[in-house]
Amino acid sequence: MPKVPKVREPHAAYGGKSPSHDAGPAGELRQVNATEAKNRFGSVLADVEKGAAVAISRHNTTTAVILPAAEYERLRNAASQRLNLLADEFDALLERMQVPGAKAAMQKAIDTPPRLTGPTRQRRRHG
Repeated sequence: MPKVPKVREPHAAYGGKSPSHDAGPAGELRQVNATEAKNRFGSVLADVEKGAAVAISRHNTTTAVILPAAEYERLRNAASQRLNLLADEFDALLERMQVPGAKAAMQKAIDTPPRLTGPTRQRRRHG
């Protein structure tokens, strides 16, 4: 009798379960161990193409996350926007400090001996 090839059930790449079997509420990552990810990369990639983010773990520790390119770009742009906002705030602060006499006042503060500025913690020199 000829041997019949075994038919794979849906999501058989994940041991018969969808990678979402570990997922909790929406927004949590689907978990796949590193060996499964390596052996079943095509299935993992297919899930990512459908919009899922998949966490890859090694020794029960998440070591990588594969996410859709659109989500990566969204996260990257959000970080860039926060950085731009911080740079704008810094520039505004710097601009407010550029008043006549600011440089002289700062130099005076630097030149003032510590005994006149109040108690400070002196640094020990180790020789």
